[in-house]
Amino acid sequence: MKRHIILLILPMLACTAVGTPLPPAPTTDPGLPTFSSPTTIPDTFEPTVIPETDTPAPPPNASEFPNPNDYTWQLIATNLERPVDLQADGSGRLFVVEKLGHIHIIENGQLKEDPFLNITDRVNNSSNEMGLLGLVFHPNYAQNGYFYLNYTGDGGDTFISRFQVSGDPSIANPSSELNLLRVNQPFPNHNGGGLDFGPDGYLYAGLGDGGAAGDPFGNGQKTDTLLGKVLRFDVDSAEPYAIPADNPFGNEIWDYGLRNPWRISFDPSTGDLYIGDVGQGAWEEIDLHPANMPGGINYGWDYREGAHEYDGNAPAGLTDPIAEYSHQEGGCSITGGYVYRGSMPEWNGIYLYGDYCTGFIWGAIRIGEEWQAQLLFETNERITSFGQDEAGEVYLVTDGGLVYQLARK
Repeated sequence: MKRHIILLILPMLACTAVGTPLPPAPTTDPGLPTFSSPTTIPDTFEPTVIPETDTPAPPPNASEFPNPNDYTWQLIATNLERPVDLQADGSGRLFVVEKLGHIHIIENGQLKEDPFLNITDRVNNSSNEMGLLGLVFHPNYAQNGYFYLNYTGDGGDTFISRFQVSGDPSIANPSSELNLLRVNQPFPNHNGGGLDFGPDGYLYAGLGDGGAAGDPFGNGQKTDTLLGKVLRFDVDSAEPYAIPADNPFGNEIWDYGLRNPWRISFDPSTGDLYIGDVGQGAWEEIDLHPANMPGGINYGWDYREGAHEYDGNAPAGLTDPIAEYSHQEGGCSITGGYVYRGSMPEWNGIYLYGDYCTGFIWGAIRIGEEWQAQLLFETNERITSFGQDEAGEVYLVTDGGLVYQLARK
């Protein structure tokens, strides 16, 4: 396969990959992970109503991959410190998350100097895969000012919390935190961190299997622990949340059998959920939850790594990834991305994802009943995340503090 190279002359960073399989050993026996339960809201609580809008018809999907030589990743921001996520609030602004505990705004092509939010006082960034890891805005953010964060805090545990903007739309209130969930993390790696709202109005969160290597507690296959899962919350009918009635196990779990879902995203046109799951040592994978499928999909970890046997004795009914690549092909840690739905119709329907270690960027599309994947770009960047704005354009975020947008040359 011919490879297409973007000339980005930047130093390689001597960092450990997002999905490094060998974390420091804990100093004490962590025991089995635990999680808290939601509280009950008084009967007088009135949930936020998400206004009904006309759903546009999905743009036509690409029938083949565009020629990457006709496109570039255009630099739009620099000088960020270890950014790991990029989200939009519907106002035309972009919000970039730094794992140290800051969120910065890009507005009218300029990076604002003062942060939108600074919660370094509660973010535990003591290990490479820890920190402020995920952001999403409530679908009704313009009216209620709510946004949600996924971060590691006290003891290295995962915190999923709601915050609110202040009277100034460029400054959030750090004292407004309402913690939804605290999940014990037995090791400092495999924290997941992605957040997104689905077309059903529910909040989704990706959590890793708890860390170490090889899932020593078997969390990926357990349905009584939140580790190694995609979670699903109703944040509008109870406070801090309610469990949707159709969650398959009667708790927060939506899907399971995941090792370290590093970025999750919904296709805004189809409602399909895409999951980039970091592999153990040989295979990286992209998983799909189709919009018309109920919860309870088992993606196979730790019976399998990708579509390949790992721990053996795999039961029937496991769901294969829609795309995967081996470490022999290049790479070590997948970074999940987004389905392009922007101004270039030839890209519509293509899911873009990358690798942290090599900077390779692939595309995956469904042609007929089959998924096809193709290596599109080689950037020499440490890709920590992708992003998407309200217009469907796709962005690239790097560990070196840079943000790019996919554009025509």
